[in-house]
Amino acid sequence: MNTKSETVTQFTERKAPTSALGILFALSFSHLLNDSIQAILPAVYPLLKDSFQLTFTQIGLITLTFQLTGSIFQPLVGYYTDRKPQPYSLVIGMCLTFCGLVFLALANGYISILFAAALIGLGSAIFHPESSRMARLASGGRHGFAQSIFQVGGNVGSSLGPLLAAWIIVPRGQRSILYFTLAAVAGMILLFRVGAWYSRRLAERRTTKAAPASTPYSKRTITIAVSVLLVLIFSKFFYLACFTSYYTFYVMEKFGVSVQNSQLHLFIFLAAIAAGTIIGGPVGDRIGRRAVIWISILGMAPFALLLPHANLFWTAVLAAICGFIMASAFPAILVFAIELLPGNVGLVAGLFFGLAFGMGGIGSALLGKLADATSVTFVIQVCAFLPLLGLLTGFLPNVGKEPSRA
Repeated sequence: MNTKSETVTQFTERKAPTSALGILFALSFSHLLNDSIQAILPAVYPLLKDSFQLTFTQIGLITLTFQLTGSIFQPLVGYYTDRKPQPYSLVIGMCLTFCGLVFLALANGYISILFAAALIGLGSAIFHPESSRMARLASGGRHGFAQSIFQVGGNVGSSLGPLLAAWIIVPRGQRSILYFTLAAVAGMILLFRVGAWYSRRLAERRTTKAAPASTPYSKRTITIAVSVLLVLIFSKFFYLACFTSYYTFYVMEKFGVSVQNSQLHLFIFLAAIAAGTIIGGPVGDRIGRRAVIWISILGMAPFALLLPHANLFWTAVLAAICGFIMASAFPAILVFAIELLPGNVGLVAGLFFGLAFGMGGIGSALLGKLADATSVTFVIQVCAFLPLLGLLTGFLPNVGKEPSRA
């Protein structure tokens, strides 16, 4: 049946004009601003831990609050915008992130920190589903390429967060978080212009008839594939939560490095993720999403298993290799899922981004409890086995292999 959401998605999957590449890069840069702000939160955990005498369990609950907020709301936002696209919703999301930063900078207790984390999470929940749809619209048919460009902005932002925190926040204190509200303001201005472009494209849709979106796969195939993809998302983001929340504490505990030095190690890991993200989408366009998923999840397992037994230098090297290989998974997984369920771009993007947030939040909370009971070193050792879940990729159908483009 040709539903309204199918019509919207079918229109947005058409090849966009070359000029839309500028919109794609604008979305990528907005993603950079959004995720660099998000990354400030875990980057200042050592500062908050000392200032408010927090336990690892409380730190895990901060991450849980931030990421669970995004996990719950992103699929709902995506479902709604599939049916009623909202060109300027991204501006609202960035405004909520702005408010979260202000509350975080001025927080005088644990509850205030949790409230700030919830606002930042809600801002991200609004940002990701609709921006993913806009990136697909601006792709010119190169969906994997578009997702990689869009995702790399977020990953670069995530890697910059700890570095900026080490340079600006750690020396100056909690109030210096207010400097980052300038990034949120810049994001609102840029996203208003992107929203105007999207509004014009939607106006064109009203005069264009689109064929109904449909899938060639059976319900059983879709159910099995989506289930496997969700498990792979779990393995990736549980491992990522381990590193983003506790890698700084790991190198401080095991090797005795300073807080600022530990932030540099986290930056190296997150920068490697940003670099790896560029690879996954375009390679998936050429060789198929399934092959990329095989490599990106299972391929990092040997390096992850070696990391807990390495010295400081090789820990940094192995962490960078793990981040680089793992990063190519998400663009491939997201495009794979969209091709399984055409007509639901916002819902699929919201579900997978939301699950990524949720897995990260739950993982951080559980791993924080485990770290309090044992040690951060033990947590890193346990998480090293997660990439072995990549073996489940063998149950995926070979979806999304596209001919090479010149």
